[in-house]
Amino acid sequence: MRLYVGNLAFATTNDELKAAFEAFGAVDSATVIMDRETGRSKGFGFVDMSNDEEAKAAIAGLDGQPIGGRNVRVNEARPKEDRPRGPRRF
Repeated sequence: MRLYVGNLAFATTNDELKAAFEAFGAVDSATVIMDRETGRSKGFGFVDMSNDEEAKAAIAGLDGQPIGGRNVRVNEARPKEDRPRGPRRF
């Protein structure tokens, strides 16, 4: 199950995110989304857990709890929507 994690502290690393979720089960991957231009965190990320029961436990246990000093929002990630792309910049 893919989980969305919002309201992350900008200093949170992939390893810190993974460690927080490993308390609830096996984590396949944990990624903090970075801005391409600035290289700075966008304040959210995604965690992939192969066991749905462990993922649900992580949602219940971490939603509203602090990671890196900020109370995070955790829920099941929605599928990425197809959205029209704007004009390409060269």
